[in-house]
Amino acid sequence: MNIGDKMPKFSLLGVDDKMYNNFDFADKYAVAIIFTCNHCPYSRSYWSRIVKLKQRYEEDNLAILCISSNDATEFPEDSFENMKTIARQVGIFPEYFFDSTQEIAKAFGAERTPEVYLFNSKRELVYKGAIDDSWDNENNVTHVYLEDAIEYALDGIEVDYPEIKADGCTIKWK
Repeated sequence: MNIGDKMPKFSLLGVDDKMYNNFDFADKYAVAIIFTCNHCPYSRSYWSRIVKLKQRYEEDNLAILCISSNDATEFPEDSFENMKTIARQVGIFPEYFFDSTQEIAKAFGAERTPEVYLFNSKRELVYKGAIDDSWDNENNVTHVYLEDAIEYALDGIEVDYPEIKADGCTIKWK
């Protein structure tokens, strides 16, 4: 996806066993979609930061949706049942979705976990890439790329740095 592209339509199973689509979040001022998974050390290191962002911007009407697209056959730790456990443990229940066909990851052009796609109120892509600049130590973060982009998106302002390369594990394709 390129900056300015419209958010692809999706329909995914949430960890609460309900189906969700992009229209379920139509009332949100902005939507952050984070491709992630259970087994990747990069992804695991970001869970607490994702939860903090979710709590911080909940009143601002931001949706943060996490999607796992990894091949759970080859990587059983990324199975839907394990996603349910992780979602409850880290506090992202029910906003963790399983892309079992990998069609959504392909539609977004996602390549890594974690990798963020932030959409404004018009559902135009305004930021994609990294959450911040220190995946392995939250205390060493000097640039909060996603947080800055969220602030800009919620204020209706163009994001200064709309693309920052995401570090992480590659999505495990079938």
